[in-house]
Formats: sequence, C-alpha cells, structure tokens
Amino acid sequence: MLNDFMTMLAGGAFAALTVFALRHAGRKLAGLDLPRWLMTAAAGLTMLGVTIYQEYNWFPTVRGGLNDGVKIVLTGEDSSWWRPWTYAAPITTRLMAIDTNKVERQGDIARTEFLLFQRWASVVQAVPVAFDCVAGARADLIGGTVLAADGTLQGGQWVALENGDSGLNIACNGG
Repeated sequence: MLNDFMTMLAGGAFAALTVFALRHAGRKLAGLDLPRWLMTAAAGLTMLGVTIYQEYNWFPTVRGGLNDGVKIVLTGEDSSWWRPWTYAAPITTRLMAIDTNKVERQGDIARTEFLLFQRWASVVQAVPVAFDCVAGARADLIGGTVLAADGTLQGGQWVALENGDSGLNIACNGG
C-alpha cells in the first residue's frame, strides 16, 4: 500500500515538474504562456491515472508471479461508488488458487490448500481442504476438522459441490 502511495505521489510530482518546465521553456523560446492551473491539473490527473493503473494491474501482476503448477480457482471482483470507473470494468481484488504440486492423494481423497490472495493483504492465507473426488464434495480442514489416515472425516462435514467445480477439478484432475 505504501508503495502504491509513493508511486502515485512520484507520478504527480513528475507531471507537475514537466508542466513547470514546459511553461518556462515555452515562455522563453516560443513566447507561449501556459496557464498556471495546468500544473495542478496535470499532477492531479496523473495521480488519478497512476492509481487506476495500479488497481487494474494488481491481478495480472499476481497471476504472472504465481509458480508453475499454481492454478486459479476463483477470482473476486469489486465495484464501489468512490471508484465510479469500476462499474464499467470491475477490479479484481481477490483470488483463490491451488498449488497442484502440493496436492496429496489418499485413494479418492485429495488433500491440499486454498491459497487466498487479497489486494491490500500483505500475506497469502492458506486454508487446508480435502476433496472427495468420487462424491464431488469438499471439507475445510479448520476448526478441529481433520482427515484421518484412512480417509474418513472427523469433526466436520463434506459439502456437496456443483458439477464442474473448478476447485474439485484442479485438486482431483490437475486442472
């Protein structure tokens, strides 16, 4: 977040300095007199543009930085009134992925972790899950829920998934 803020400020300062230099060079060389408000407008528009660019560039940057074998299960998009452009093109602010290299199989049960990425979160959360590949179900292995060595679930319940669930497909078939 601090990096985004510093980049936005640097962009605004660069735009203001560029207009300042053009104002003075234009006055001396061509006799042009650019209005004073142009420096402030250029700085403000540049800061807004840099901020919008960073918002939309987060997801492609994270996706490009994922290791081989990490497959995206689900993305979450966001629109809000203080960012009116997001109603036309929502911003991806969250994603859930599975590292196919870390899937453990016990017969028909696949055990892995959901990797949860969020725009302003500094760490990636890992949520352990198990998939019953035959029954098409998932169990979150949190809050005392464990998967026994024989593949039975203790302390929780299997949740039936819809046909074609991407998490089930990635965990059981590799994607």
